[in-house]
Amino acid sequence: MIDDMLIGPVILDDRTIGQNYLDFLQNALPKQLEDVPLATRIAMYFQQDAAPSHYTRHVMQHLKDTLPNRWIGRGSTINWPPRSPDLTPLDFCLWCLMK
Repeated sequence: MIDDMLIGPVILDDRTIGQNYLDFLQNALPKQLEDVPLATRIAMYFQQDAAPSHYTRHVMQHLKDTLPNRWIGRGSTINWPPRSPDLTPLDFCLWCLMK
């Protein structure tokens, strides 16, 4: 979700491993963002959840290289606090619609 736009959805395999997620970040995500205005892409932050595949060494290095200081998650300069009481819009809105 970016502003009032829904990007995707992209459904990843239930058993996503780090390499598959890295492939998504490198290939599928840029295609999903093509219709997002450049000014929005420059100002946006990428937020990850706590899935183990999101925190492999290769994934985190890719995010540090492509989105320096513009991503939220473990290992980022902007940490998403563990056991945070805050829910993301995806937690309380999108997933129930997809089911």
